[in-house]
Amino acid sequence: MSMRDMWFYLLAALCGIGTGWADVAINDLLFTALLVLSACIMLGMLRPRRPWRWVASVGVFIPLTELAAYVILTVKPTRAQIYGSFLAFLPGIAGAYGGSIMRGVIDNLRHGK
Repeated sequence: MSMRDMWFYLLAALCGIGTGWADVAINDLLFTALLVLSACIMLGMLRPRRPWRWVASVGVFIPLTELAAYVILTVKPTRAQIYGSFLAFLPGIAGAYGGSIMRGVIDNLRHGK
């Protein structure tokens, strides 16, 4: 990890924690998937190389935030909510790779290729 990428990893962690908090508070799987998708699209466009790292960086914080809510706030998530937090990786994959491809297309159009 380079020092330039450190800020993007921090942004990915903040997006993951925010998405996990929204998942605990709202308990809507589609809204959680939308937040993960949009965060991974943004990160995939900002840093298009190795987009899988954004999926992992955002997605890992969703179950960890639910675990923290369970321990600290004594929020009892349902079994479906726990499984759904792990399924949030799927829209993240589409978003990160889609953002990476979109960045490549935009760069090609900008340079007239």
